[in-house]
Amino acid sequence: MSEPLLTQLSERLARPVGESDRQRARLHLLDWLACVAGARKSEVAQAFFAGFQGDPKLKAAYLGNLLEMDDVHRTALLHPGPVIWPSAIRGASDKFEVDGLDAVLDAAICGYEAMIAIGASLDAHHYAHWHPTTSAGMFGAAAAEAAVAQLDVSHMANALALAGSVTGGFWQLRHSSNQAKQWHLLHLGLTGWQATEMAEAGVTGPLDLLEGQQGLYAAMTKEPGPLANNGDSWLIHTVSFKPFAACRHAHPAIDAAMELRKAGKLAAPFHVESYADALAFCDRPGPVTELDAKFSLQHSVAVVADGRDAKPEDFTEEAIAALADLRAQVTVAEDPAITERYPAHFGARVNGLELVDTLGDPERPVDEAAIIAKMESLAAWGGLDAAEADRAVEIALRGDKAEAVEALLEDWLT
Repeated sequence: MSEPLLTQLSERLARPVGESDRQRARLHLLDWLACVAGARKSEVAQAFFAGFQGDPKLKAAYLGNLLEMDDVHRTALLHPGPVIWPSAIRGASDKFEVDGLDAVLDAAICGYEAMIAIGASLDAHHYAHWHPTTSAGMFGAAAAEAAVAQLDVSHMANALALAGSVTGGFWQLRHSSNQAKQWHLLHLGLTGWQATEMAEAGVTGPLDLLEGQQGLYAAMTKEPGPLANNGDSWLIHTVSFKPFAACRHAHPAIDAAMELRKAGKLAAPFHVESYADALAFCDRPGPVTELDAKFSLQHSVAVVADGRDAKPEDFTEEAIAALADLRAQVTVAEDPAITERYPAHFGARVNGLELVDTLGDPERPVDEAAIIAKMESLAAWGGLDAAEADRAVEIALRGDKAEAVEALLEDWLT
């Protein structure tokens, strides 16, 4: 009889991390810090802060995906950064007193691995009903916490099993304006932390939680696949960065529209063709709220047509009002051929120009300079001065102290 899947995954998490892996993780850390910096002055953040006066690291967990600019894994259809980094950082500082940043980077790499491996095994039925950043993220949060704690394979597997036994998160949240996604992220960090503490103390969980007859696959999927595996490399190298302040399903259309604009060929009327999920999530011709606009193909293309660069300010209520006429000239439709390539490729066609992959994907990567520029831009949007952006860059890309990240969050969020 083969070992339970969670035990197999835990054995994989025990392998060594290389310096090139840590360098990749540093880019994702900076990217996450940029998202937190940009969200700190939002109305949602201020409302949360008014009712929650606690740990800045928990506040950061709440903010990581507010701008819809958090990193994303295409085939797993989830966002690892806002789940993994708060978990790794909190574990390092609050319980296990880890001093070196390398230990946090290594733990984050393990968290990305567990979250993506399980997320990619979930099927279309799961994605139709469940928020996979939550359902797979629970395993990622626990893996990051347990890796910081340096739990052995057996204890790691039990931490994953305990956390995963209470995972969930329904997509009903996207049918109204609410902050359930932010609550999901906060819940993941807290539960991953508790599962690690329990596993460290000897509490056990169902190791066959994924494949068991009443387990996650039986309850949440129809055709689960294998755990994702990147061979000798870690899965963090397969994660995409998001350069635009909108839902990832809108990025292909934004990218194609920008390419047309560069060539001087973006002219009304605008016709967008993309994959089925892009329309399911982002066919919103009349957005009302900022969140609506971030999930609107019509608004996203109008943003580009107006000469804007799809930054946070381009999805505010003021921008919604200003772009009404352009938005009315955007039509959208599914192209079955683009759907067939998805989710391995997030593509779109705008006025005849088709992009198979999108800026920020591994096939069309952004470089370190682009992520630094993102940090600078979002820090300014979040009311921080240029020195704070420089500080974040120095800590994330060249720092060696875990406590420096915690101090940065305390200064930003208290």
